[in-house]
Amino acid sequence: MSDFPINQVMSLLAEECKKWQTPSVTILAEHHRTAFHVLISCIISLRTKDAVTMAASVRLFNRAGTVQKMASLTPSEIAELIYPAGFYRTKAEQISEICKRLVAEFNAEVPDTIEQLLIFKGVGRKTANLVVTLGYGKEGICVDTHVHRITNRWGYICTKTADQTEEALRANLPREYWHAINDLLVCYGQNLCHPVSPHCSLCPLTPYCARNGVERSR
Repeated sequence: MSDFPINQVMSLLAEECKKWQTPSVTILAEHHRTAFHVLISCIISLRTKDAVTMAASVRLFNRAGTVQKMASLTPSEIAELIYPAGFYRTKAEQISEICKRLVAEFNAEVPDTIEQLLIFKGVGRKTANLVVTLGYGKEGICVDTHVHRITNRWGYICTKTADQTEEALRANLPREYWHAINDLLVCYGQNLCHPVSPHCSLCPLTPYCARNGVERSR
């Protein structure tokens, strides 16, 4: 790991990702700039395509743009607004429960620590880190499936789970890349470095990549 050219790789990665759209949760965060919007849009985004996440989030926030207003909606109303997001009924129940709890226990304010965010059903470390980093501008590393897969594919780290990847990156990744790595690798993973048959022939990072786990490529 110590001899992996992370600075060069991150620079190339940032340049390559300019040709693709920024992930929807980040766009929504930049537009709304509140931890509440980051939290809700991230829940909607799980196992859902970016375009669907964006449209569903906009519909929901147009109807209920605050914790209090969203807490007043029924799960069925939320489900109708976020359809066809993946598992939309389950997510609607979670969003409703989270908003009611925020009103009752947190004065309608989204907590700014990972530990407090993890007490809410439906909020995992990925979502909690996104809220902390995008919503509050605090330090954190969001690890989703793309970050976990690609950093291991590079050979930069060697981990089995996303939580282990977060721990390894916190220990080794230069802090200047903590906020950027999720957006960049989500973008890269969606467009080029696919889970199956990645486009290695088009990838400028190939000279630095161990291609761990790659059985077939294009």
